[in-house]
Amino acid sequence: MAALIEHDAPVLCYHRIGGPLELGVTRVGRSVFARQMTALARAGWKTWTLEQYASRRRADVPTCKVFLLTFDDGYASLADDAYPILADLGFTATTFLITDYVGRTNTWDMRYTWDRLPHLRWPDIEAWQARGFDFASHGATHRRLTWLDDATLVSELERSRDTLISRLGPGAGRAVAYPFGAADPRVLRHAQSAGYELGFGGVRGNGTPLHLPRVPVYLWDRGDVPFGLRSDAVGALGRVVAHAANRCAVGTSLMRAIGYRVPALGGHNPIANS
Repeated sequence: MAALIEHDAPVLCYHRIGGPLELGVTRVGRSVFARQMTALARAGWKTWTLEQYASRRRADVPTCKVFLLTFDDGYASLADDAYPILADLGFTATTFLITDYVGRTNTWDMRYTWDRLPHLRWPDIEAWQARGFDFASHGATHRRLTWLDDATLVSELERSRDTLISRLGPGAGRAVAYPFGAADPRVLRHAQSAGYELGFGGVRGNGTPLHLPRVPVYLWDRGDVPFGLRSDAVGALGRVVAHAANRCAVGTSLMRAIGYRVPALGGHNPIANS
């Protein structure tokens, strides 16, 4: 087993688990995910709920072999290929939902698969919340928040939070994961004004409550211990690569912006342009 980080409750970020293959890098195979989670459980690692994570940070409680497991986007395959594995291991997770796309397909994204991918439906979300899984905001339409004017930025943050609270209760309005990990002082200020307690960015989040770091797990992160939980040189290199890959997502934002302005490129006029 690789050297592990055992302090400051690291945060892992997965996107897709299982489902069809894609041309992008965010899909992690079900067998890889199951092997990683099983290895961590056998090594004594535990997961925190979002409330546990928030309260332990406030109390500055030392951590050891505990991490926050998160998923971005809320794809429907999580209910079949991720959540049951976690439940069997006694793990939990927080999923950041694109609230306008719950129960819909991912027309907000570039098409990396032959068919569009479905997102979780509200009944599935409510059922897994009842089993101890958390859900929070990934914006209303997955737009890069740093590129939006103030009024649109406020709408993205507030509308998503209001939807989550109305469907899932006040706890669902606690946290936001910024699409593409993109945040700046203006975004952080509006997130705080919208009522969020926690905000999650990319690998180099500054550690303040509204700009917490997370390490994405991409398709090449196939070891039993994901890079975000390793304290050795391999883990450090993996985090650098993950940061670079996350930065490259600006290309996706640009392509979506172009596609939005020139609908003929994609054959449709998407709601979101990121």
